[in-house]
Amino acid sequence: MATQSAAPPATDAASYLDLAITLSLDSWPALTLAVQSNWGGPTSADKRAWLCGAISEMMTDRPETDAEDLEDVLIQVMNDEFDVVIDDESAGNVADQIMELKEQTVRGEFGTIKEMWEAWQAKSAQKSTAANMFKQVESKDEDQETDDDTDEDEGDVEMGDAPVRAPREKAEPEIDDDGFTKVVGKQRR
Repeated sequence: MATQSAAPPATDAASYLDLAITLSLDSWPALTLAVQSNWGGPTSADKRAWLCGAISEMMTDRPETDAEDLEDVLIQVMNDEFDVVIDDESAGNVADQIMELKEQTVRGEFGTIKEMWEAWQAKSAQKSTAANMFKQVESKDEDQETDDDTDEDEGDVEMGDAPVRAPREKAEPEIDDDGFTKVVGKQRR
């Protein structure tokens, strides 16, 4: 994964709004799970990118769009494109967040979006570090498998005879005056 620059790539209100839409959708667990699981098919990530663009266009072309309209679009796209029925309040929460961020960009306030961007970068860096660590461990495992394979190719190794242990003496059972055999636990023998 390529590292992102320290500052958001946005330069004006429209760019900040696009960034806010993308970050909001990327942080929506239902959509993230749908994309990671390829519930929308092999082009699931492309569908998420398309959704970001479609919402941005909707905000530009129809400025009267409100949170309810946006929620309806999110629910419909999740159902149509990912076969996911959203029955929790998450679509409404994402729609509310996007509308609030839109209002902030209209006022020229970009602080929240910048904070979201920095949090996203930090999370991406952690995922990248974890992925690299996994690749290193996986690489070491492959190297060990290669070493193990070469041992098998060299043929059987003579191990010698196993050491011989003297058999333990079996304790004679104790018989009491009435002719009963006394039971002794293994630890007392």
